[in-house]
Amino acid sequence: MNLQKSQQAFEEAKRYIPGGVDSPVRAFNSVGGTPPFIERGQGAYLFDIDGNRYIDYVQSWGPLIFGHCDKDIEEAIIDRVKKGVSFGAPTELETQLAKEIVSLFDSVDKIRFVNSGTEAVMSALRLARGYTAKDDIVKFAGCYHGHSDSLLVSAGSGAATFGTPSSPGVPADLTKHTLIAKYNDIESVKRCFKDSKNIAAVIIEPIAGNMGLVPADKEFLEELRKLCDENNTLLIFDEVMSGFRASLKGAQGIVDIKPDLVTFGKVIGGGMPVGAFGGKEEIMKWLSPEGPVYQAGTLSGNPVAMAAGIATINKLKTNPAIYVELSKKAKRLMEGFQAAADAEEIPFVTEVRGSMFGFFFSDKVVKNFDDALENDQKRFARFHKEMLKRGIYLACSPFETGFISTAISDDMIEETILAAYEVMREIA
Repeated sequence: MNLQKSQQAFEEAKRYIPGGVDSPVRAFNSVGGTPPFIERGQGAYLFDIDGNRYIDYVQSWGPLIFGHCDKDIEEAIIDRVKKGVSFGAPTELETQLAKEIVSLFDSVDKIRFVNSGTEAVMSALRLARGYTAKDDIVKFAGCYHGHSDSLLVSAGSGAATFGTPSSPGVPADLTKHTLIAKYNDIESVKRCFKDSKNIAAVIIEPIAGNMGLVPADKEFLEELRKLCDENNTLLIFDEVMSGFRASLKGAQGIVDIKPDLVTFGKVIGGGMPVGAFGGKEEIMKWLSPEGPVYQAGTLSGNPVAMAAGIATINKLKTNPAIYVELSKKAKRLMEGFQAAADAEEIPFVTEVRGSMFGFFFSDKVVKNFDDALENDQKRFARFHKEMLKRGIYLACSPFETGFISTAISDDMIEETILAAYEVMREIA
């Protein structure tokens, strides 16, 4: 595979952009090599500036559930752009998309749109602190909720302790209010509540997608809900990734557990920058201008993003059987990868939730971040590199999730599995 133009473009980018990328994972540091510079997408395919074609299992990290350049979404965006791209004023589109989301989520009475998942989570946590008049929060090791200061935290020496900054530039005075618990381990959460009587919220990805794909056990989420209720603490589901991806109702459509606040992103913007957070009216009314908790954004509720989101959600609501087909394809893909690994006696485990899939070069089921870290990252890097050579574009980190779009055909799945057999033989 020739990547000469991408190599040149990457070197040029590094002269003007830190690391040559605007989001770190794109630099391919986890897998090595040069990131292909993409020229265009069409359906299930990406095309780079060297003319290489890839079956895309990243789909812009989740938003493109209908693939690239979907006709209906494209038309909605073009039509909206012709009327103006931003006003900084209310539009009916905001209300229309809000109604669609609220109608599907029993835990959401009202919702507010922002511009990214990071902003959605940051705002939801501020609201939780304002509503409860408490300062501390609990998050789980391995769950990613954006790059706001309070959440760039690593665990301390204890099993449950106040976190320390995991990035320079993050003041310890901020992260001292963040406690770290272990995913799928309710005892670690109980220890957090023992350490602090000042916990405003527990935030969790009910289907974690940033330590690989690791779903929370239903029993664990049930105990977490009970624990929050007992301590007058809000439970926040971060469904930026899983919302409208795992099912039409996100993780809540699978486990039927209601959080107090939910954050959204990705799919609800149809590929445009977007985020949102919502919850029960008694909590949401604390937001300005109704209440005292301030949150604002010039481009929040951007009409182009709203139009793309409405087109996307309408297509999903009209044909919910889409999720059955997407899940079948994801399971077929992972069964194929598993068989390819088994044929070479390579330790390998997989996971699927709706149109989301993940895999680890590991000999045990991954339940938390500690388990994920035992994944053979060097073998993953070799697997990724060889699959890319064969035109298969997978997430470029062992701690990310893959996605199926409606544009991916059964023949593409079989082509990908065939490539996996070849690569597993090479890396055995």
